[in-house]
Amino acid sequence: MSLLSTPTVPTEEFNKKKLVKETEKMAAQIGDWQHKLYAEGKKSLLVILQGVDASGKDGTVKNVFKSCNPTGIDVYGFKKPTEEEFAHDFLWRVHKVAPQKGNIMIFNRSHYEDILIQRVHNWITEERVHYRMKAINAFEQLLEFDNNTKVLKFYLHISKEEQETRLQERIDDPEKRWKHNEGDWEERKHWDAYMKCYEYVFTESEIPWHIIPADKGSYRNYLIAKKVLQTLTEMNPVLQS
Repeated sequence: MSLLSTPTVPTEEFNKKKLVKETEKMAAQIGDWQHKLYAEGKKSLLVILQGVDASGKDGTVKNVFKSCNPTGIDVYGFKKPTEEEFAHDFLWRVHKVAPQKGNIMIFNRSHYEDILIQRVHNWITEERVHYRMKAINAFEQLLEFDNNTKVLKFYLHISKEEQETRLQERIDDPEKRWKHNEGDWEERKHWDAYMKCYEYVFTESEIPWHIIPADKGSYRNYLIAKKVLQTLTEMNPVLQS
């Protein structure tokens, strides 16, 4: 697939106010299902949020999962591995934070960083990239088929122009300045390489990705909330009587 030909904006007209209202309604329903999931304690949900810097991962968590009880939901942000993590296989730190039965776990970035940033910067060989992709597929299949963990993967697809706007806002807006990281601008220089690596990930993944147009935050939140709600409904956790 080509990300260049994949829209980053809505393909149809939409009413922002209406979408926000619909998303809030779905967020409340997600909270209800999360309560049932936790009480049942037999299944779990792993939500993976990937995207370039400023694609809206934090905003997605804030808007889609705001009605969930903190007792049964966790968010883990993957950053540069620690020395201890570097001393183990690349999935070691990931498996430790996989969701326990009854919980929703949200990965803000994920194990895919190990075949994205490392590949873009040529820190690993192409042979190792392919080996790790096989290991990732096996890991996710293990979660789904051996631990009743549904894996939902979202790529927040923004345009290069929109990313520039958002990164600049982190400099200009005092309330967003805490998010500013000069390294984000350096990574932006590798945009084309990242797109190529993401395309490889989408093609080789056995559990499919959902490519979310993310230039408009309200549309992004709506689409992700809709899919999460649909998934929880299909999982159908039942309160014990």
